[in-house]
Amino acid sequence: MTIEILTVLPQLLESPFEHSIMKRAQDRGLLTIKIHQLRKWAINKHGQVDDYQYGGGAGMVIMCEPLANAIDELQQESKFDEIIFVTPDGKTFNQKEANTLSIKNRLLIICGHYKGIDQRIRDLYVTKEISIGDYVLSGGELAAAIIVDAVGRLIPGVLNDETSALTDSFQDNLLAPPVYSRPTLFRELSVPPELLTGDPKKVDQWRHEQAIQRTKERRPDILSKE
Repeated sequence: MTIEILTVLPQLLESPFEHSIMKRAQDRGLLTIKIHQLRKWAINKHGQVDDYQYGGGAGMVIMCEPLANAIDELQQESKFDEIIFVTPDGKTFNQKEANTLSIKNRLLIICGHYKGIDQRIRDLYVTKEISIGDYVLSGGELAAAIIVDAVGRLIPGVLNDETSALTDSFQDNLLAPPVYSRPTLFRELSVPPELLTGDPKKVDQWRHEQAIQRTKERRPDILSKE
């Protein structure tokens, strides 16, 4: 799988992909991440990619030409399965969407900055608009990193134990149950006896019951969507 990112601040994306699971995915050849500096397609020698917005108002807008030229050039290799723009007014990102994107072959994520990107790029090129929550960031880079991480870890072979992703929160519309490790007793708090039985059926039943209980307490809205 290949995920490409267009940004005016590629430095913000260096660290998230150089460590841990994302680094392992790339080292194994399972995931290719390409970060493109949008200023490569600037409209002049000064590296300009933005301008004032029509109608006035504070904040600069990333212009059509740099983005269109970048996308057109990148698609000469092959078409993107999805061209994603990360924006507060997009559809809220969730585990279902991560699952859907994880089976694609080639994605492009456009990172907005300043006041965003010219609407005509959204009309002509963007196939999916994603928000990571009801708040505003300085740019789309951190949101892009979150999407790449959530999608990349689902690619078969990325996780050492592929069943791990199947038991994550939201995979089955439930939050994950509590987890415990050694020691059995810590500051008078003991590991639930069901987890010490060695009986997989009892363990699975306990985990499922705890997942339902935790979801009811913390995210009843998830259950109401079923």
